[in-house]
Amino acid sequence: DKFPIINKILEYKMMNKIYTSYVIGLQDYILDDSRIHTIYNQTLTRTGRLSSSYPNLQNIPTRYEYAKLVRKAFIPINDLFISSDYSQIELRLMAHISKDENMINAFNTGEDIHTKVASDVFDVPINEVTKEQRRTAKAVIFGIVYGISGFGLGENLHLAPKEAKIYIDKYLMMYPKVKEYMDNIVSFAKEHGYVRTLFGRKRVIDELKNTNYIIRKSGERIALNTPLQGTGADIIKKAMIEIDKELTRRNLNSKMLVQVHDELVFSVPKNELEVTKELVTNIMENTYTLLVPLKVESDIGDNWYDAK
Repeated sequence: DKFPIINKILEYKMMNKIYTSYVIGLQDYILDDSRIHTIYNQTLTRTGRLSSSYPNLQNIPTRYEYAKLVRKAFIPINDLFISSDYSQIELRLMAHISKDENMINAFNTGEDIHTKVASDVFDVPINEVTKEQRRTAKAVIFGIVYGISGFGLGENLHLAPKEAKIYIDKYLMMYPKVKEYMDNIVSFAKEHGYVRTLFGRKRVIDELKNTNYIIRKSGERIALNTPLQGTGADIIKKAMIEIDKELTRRNLNSKMLVQVHDELVFSVPKNELEVTKELVTNIMENTYTLLVPLKVESDIGDNWYDAK
């Protein structure tokens, strides 16, 4: 921020990336039917998530306003898009797998989990939690899910590593069964060399045997996150199969077009909007039973930008 040219260079690089990868790059994939068709890879990722290639429609930008505008180029075959997204699925899975009563209770009573954690960690009433405290709590929660260190969290929050570690330690003290889950899953992985999702899908973690300390630590993070991210991948795949069957059974013209990890995008005729939205939400929320509810948020628009 001391040199104005730096932000100009960064903005130029971002603009150039958008232009070359999306504005120009996506044109190469338009086929004779005037549409883009991605390829979904079922077994490429180690977590079990689907991946997308030629082109990758799972990394169409969402972070910057200029970049998000690319999504206006995506329009539905029918009238509208429905974008249905699992809300905080990995945190809900953390509550379920760890069986932590505090987390379970927060989700079951419909509390905002980030506000609840901020209230606990900063020891203030829920109605007095500031935006900054909530943002910090959110970073701590997601950091723990991905096995972040005090140093990594400190970088994200622009705090000293020691201060960031205090937040992590306080969270783990307030939610003791999360800490217990973390210790147990890493110990299990070190002993057996693998972890499983709730559906029993197995992931071998060779990194845990590596002589390099940094690689071994990455193996611990993999052990911690795979049962969460991997189960999330299993759940949405199961929902996709059930939705496809139900759309066919009801002879609907709505089409499931894109899966972006926790999000499904549908092309929907106006006269099928309500029935399709209700069908999708009902199946996604009830495809698998947890100790906490699965929640889906849906947006509607006549292009992908407006539906997200």
